[in-house]
Amino acid sequence: MANVQVIQRHAHLASAVKLEFVNGREGKVAKAVLTAISNSRRGSGEERSEEATAIQWTLWAKQAEHAAEYLGKGSHVNIVGRVRNNNYQDNDGVEVYGLAFTVDEIDYLDSKAEGEARRAREGAGDPPAPAPSAPTPAARPATSAKQRTPDAAHRAAPSRPAIPFHPFACLNTGAPP
Repeated sequence: MANVQVIQRHAHLASAVKLEFVNGREGKVAKAVLTAISNSRRGSGEERSEEATAIQWTLWAKQAEHAAEYLGKGSHVNIVGRVRNNNYQDNDGVEVYGLAFTVDEIDYLDSKAEGEARRAREGAGDPPAPAPSAPTPAARPATSAKQRTPDAAHRAAPSRPAIPFHPFACLNTGAPP
């Protein structure tokens, strides 16, 4: 069986991501395993049924390290990956059939604040450090228009991109926007 693409949308993690380092071709490589659950609903009214699908995914290298750092139980994700045969013979010579799911792309759907709050509740690490607060307007020295230099006025102006945004620039037709 060739690799088949699998997409799991709007899934949540059943448990914390399990990270380990295994021997690879170029030394130790990070391997993470996570279980994502997504629900599908069929029918309506009294005939409505709901079915949960759980898939155990494997992530590798930096992708695995990032998932272990930023995801936890209950995190919401979208996953695109591939499935392949994972058949083998056990010690008794019996053929064991299985499937292996490997992540190609993963989207973290929770906001940064939601992820930090979840990690703090789980006790997976130190709570995030408070963001430095900006000085209050009263704490800044007041300057009059005469005291401002052209450089200061330029720095205060909002920044603009060097290249103007064009919504169809990705089409690259060769014609200027």
